[in-house]
Amino acid sequence: MVDMDREHLIRFGRDRAAQGAGPVTVSMDIGVIKLVISHAAAVHGLRVSMEQVDLARIALKRLGLVGKSDERNRRPTEYELQKLFEHFDGLRQPSVPMSRVIRFAIATAMRQEEIFRATWDDYNPRTKMLLIRDRKDPREKKGNHQRIPLLDISGYDAVALIEEQRAIRNNADDRIFPHNHRSAGTAFTRACAMLGIVDLHFHDLRHEGTSRLFEAELQIQHAALVTGHKDWKMLQRYTHLQPESLHEIIARRKSPSDDDD
Repeated sequence: MVDMDREHLIRFGRDRAAQGAGPVTVSMDIGVIKLVISHAAAVHGLRVSMEQVDLARIALKRLGLVGKSDERNRRPTEYELQKLFEHFDGLRQPSVPMSRVIRFAIATAMRQEEIFRATWDDYNPRTKMLLIRDRKDPREKKGNHQRIPLLDISGYDAVALIEEQRAIRNNADDRIFPHNHRSAGTAFTRACAMLGIVDLHFHDLRHEGTSRLFEAELQIQHAALVTGHKDWKMLQRYTHLQPESLHEIIARRKSPSDDDD
């Protein structure tokens, strides 16, 4: 480790790229190496240089081998959602209730894996809360449980969608949506291809749900209680407001209150 220099790291970055690793992955690899080296220097007193890692990162960036991920701003249109609902509702025996899953994903801004991991024990109908276990977090891989409120402000009622699942509850499986999340992802991708819906991913539904929270005029700290973002700046990556939503926001502000009736 003491002998590791800029050339070693640049060669490592080139090799990783040749193996198929993208700029984001190589950047993460270099970050992990720097973390290990800084730990060795601080805790064990090894005479290692952080400068070598920083110089290698600059070189790899100039070579286009490290970089940040492109931010997506893709949101499904109402027309695209309607086409998807009509497609899935028209299937004779669908293995996954995809129309309900899509609505639930938008209503809760949950990730694909989280939706299909939630159990009936995680759901509290009285308080309208849902416990998401081991929620994805860059700092905590396990035990990052979070309770989220099940709202009805995105155009879809999360509680009503769960209760619809109760009618087809499978006692052999305690999950609310007892299906393989990969099967749902495949069905979504295949439907988009059949319907000519271009560049729409299942994860974009999380973006859509998050954006709708802000279009419903939730404050950042309140939206974070739903999405699970601990870094409020990260919410900007998932929030792409539609300019048309301003008409609805202004209309709600102009509408008379109950007290004025």
